[in-house]
Amino acid sequence: MEIYSKPNVRSWKSDLYNFNCIKSFFGELYLNEITSLLVEKFKIERVKEVKPTTVNRALARLKSIFNKAIDWGKFNGINPVRSVKFFLEDNQRTRYLEKEEIAKFLKYCAGNIKPVAVVALNTGMRKSEILNLKWHDIDFKGDIIYLLKTKNNNKREIPMNDAVKTALIKVKRHPESQYIFCGKNGKPMQNIRKSFFTALKKAGIINFRFHDLRHTFASQLVTFGVDLNTVRELLGHKSLEMTLRYSHLSPDHKKRAVDILGKRMDTIWTLGANEERVPKDIELVTALNT
Repeated sequence: MEIYSKPNVRSWKSDLYNFNCIKSFFGELYLNEITSLLVEKFKIERVKEVKPTTVNRALARLKSIFNKAIDWGKFNGINPVRSVKFFLEDNQRTRYLEKEEIAKFLKYCAGNIKPVAVVALNTGMRKSEILNLKWHDIDFKGDIIYLLKTKNNNKREIPMNDAVKTALIKVKRHPESQYIFCGKNGKPMQNIRKSFFTALKKAGIINFRFHDLRHTFASQLVTFGVDLNTVRELLGHKSLEMTLRYSHLSPDHKKRAVDILGKRMDTIWTLGANEERVPKDIELVTALNT
C-alpha cells in the first residue's frame, strides 16, 4: 500500500478496502501457503457477502499483490490467482440520458462538477481521465485534448467543441497546480460523488453513474447518425465489438446502408440499359467501389 498503491494508483482507497478483506481471510499465512484452492475458497465465501463484480476486484488486487511480490523478489513461486476464474460480469449495462434529462442534469450541476460534466458529455472521457487533465494537455488553438495516459495505455487525441472549450476556459486556475480540476491543495479532485449525486437527485434522475455520461456521449453520436467506427475511435475502444452496444440506437442505420447500395446499383443498371455500354465484370467491380 505505501510503496506502490498510494503513490501510483488513483483508486488506492479501493485497494485498501480490498486489501483488508484479503487480509481478514488469509490471516497470517505466508505467500507460499496461499494456494489456488485457497483462493477459490475465498472467492466462494466472499460472494456470499458482496456482488460478483466486487469479488473480482478483490481477486484482481490479490493477483496484483503476488505479481509485485514476484517483481520485488519477495516470492519465487507461481501466482496462485493466475489459474482462478473470475466471475462473469455483465458489462453491457447501457444507461444514458435523454436530451431533456441532459438539460435538467446540467441545470443542477454546481461548482466544479459543472465543467467536469460538460467535458464528460461532450468528449466521452472517463472520470479518471478528466480529473487527471493538466493544462498542458489542452490545445486551445487546435481545439484538441491530448490524453497521454488512458485505461488502454493508448494515447488519444480528442477534439473539443465549443461547449468543452468554453467550460475549460471558465475554470479558475490554481496558481501552484498543473491540474485543471483540483482542490485548494492543488492536487487532483479525489471525490465528486456528493456533488454529482446531488445534481442527479435535484434533476430527478435515478439509477445513473458517472460512467453513464460516457454512454450518453456515445448514444447521442449514434442517434445523430455518426458511424460506429468514429464513435469507437472517440471512445478509445480497441475493438468495434465494445461499441456495437450502441448500434440499436440508430434503428435506420441498416436501411441507410442498403439505400446507399441501391442508389449506386441504379446507376449501374442505367449504364447497362444500352447494350453497347454494359460494363464488363471488372467495370462492375469498379462501379461498386466508387
